Amino acid sequence: MNRSLKKTLAAAFAGVSAIALTGGAVAFCGFYVAKADTKIFNKASKVAIMRDGDRTVITMANDYRGELKEFAMVIPVPVVLEEEQIHVTENAIIDHLDAYTAPRLVEYFDDDPCMLYERREMALQMSAAMPTAADAELRKRDSLGVTVEAEYTVGEYDIQLLSAEQSDGLATWLKQNGYKLPEGAESTLGSYIKQGTKFFVAKVNLEEQNKTGLKYLRPLQIAFESPKFMLPIRLGTVNADGKQELFVFALTRTGRIETTNYRTVKLPTGMDVPVYVKNEFGAFYKDMFATQVKKENERAVFLEYAWDMNWCDPCAADPLSQDELRELGVYWLGGGGDASKPRRGVPQAQNVFVTRLHVSYDAKTFPEDLMFKETGDRSNYQGRYVLRHPYQGDAQCAAADKYRASLPKRFEKEAQTLANLTGWDIDAIRGKMDEAGQPFETSEKDPWWKRIWGDGDKKEG
Repeated sequence: MNRSLKKTLAAAFAGVSAIALTGGAVAFCGFYVAKADTKIFNKASKVAIMRDGDRTVITMANDYRGELKEFAMVIPVPVVLEEEQIHVTENAIIDHLDAYTAPRLVEYFDDDPCMLYERREMALQMSAAMPTAADAELRKRDSLGVTVEAEYTVGEYDIQLLSAEQSDGLATWLKQNGYKLPEGAESTLGSYIKQGTKFFVAKVNLEEQNKTGLKYLRPLQIAFESPKFMLPIRLGTVNADGKQELFVFALTRTGRIETTNYRTVKLPTGMDVPVYVKNEFGAFYKDMFATQVKKENERAVFLEYAWDMNWCDPCAADPLSQDELRELGVYWLGGGGDASKPRRGVPQAQNVFVTRLHVSYDAKTFPEDLMFKETGDRSNYQGRYVLRHPYQGDAQCAAADKYRASLPKRFEKEAQTLANLTGWDIDAIRGKMDEAGQPFETSEKDPWWKRIWGDGDKKEG
């Protein structure tokens, strides 16, 4: 263990980022027309959590891009894990969960205003579905108060489970074993030690990694029981260069989850935005999210999606199969069969509720680990933004004249909405809308007095 290797301490569990030797942080982690998945954010960590009573399975997606021999992570865990409680899975499952829950852009097209009926828009009112050790050699460093409780090789990772009596002893042990600790790590480690926390240490076994033939690291999973429903994020902020993005995907039987020590806030949703946003959805969502973070004084956790896994509408991706859900820890489901190949919009009786939370954080704004609770709320919610294309036909009737006269007011409302959501310049928005076929002046030759007051202000005396 006392090899003079340059290793990186990736401080972990959730948001928890790999820290390069230079000190920079690299993250682990109508009609549907676009989605805002985690790829549009830099330094984004993704963590999936299955929670059922005290039972917990955590899947940590890793986006480390440095030299594999320099990678390692240290994760606070509540108990010493046996080898069978540690697993390696595939990135595709987390990517699928990300795509399924991503905020989305949808579009509708206005009907001919001269038709005798108007088609109602599809309402987003979904009723909630009914809930239909192995032995290891133990070694002790008495002088440092650090005990290696267990050691395993799982997939391409060499894993050790540590307990410690004091932070300086643990810090010394890590340094003696080749880990580069960021400044300030000792005090954070000390706070976990006081809580009786153990430490899960993982690094890459290069020989086993070569056998996989992969050029990337697969997600690590751990399963355990603990009355605390939490995610430690403080180690990941020790020497991070700015804010980090954390996405938490929770899978439960009961319903939505929320944080208990920070406010959980629903993002604005269901707004009509200008049609040109279709080509700028990534930029729109990032700026909209940043604006909402600022409005909440940078101290809120945001709900982006909450839905029963039975179905989706509109679907940014198919619901996860039973096999995928079981791989993520949903042990109460079976696997295989037709139910593992769900069709869009067709219930599969999965009895799994998924919550997607998004937090932008640093040590100053989020000084505590994230504490969660399960709720019984199974009402559906999604970050959803709407494009409404105006009718382009040559309809000739009084209803069409009234419709066209109403468009500039509607376009102005969309422009104001977009400016308020994102902080974008209103004049620039209007200019792009005009170029995209959403002009702010009516082409109708109304009497001049209508253009002053409009016909809605006329009163009978």
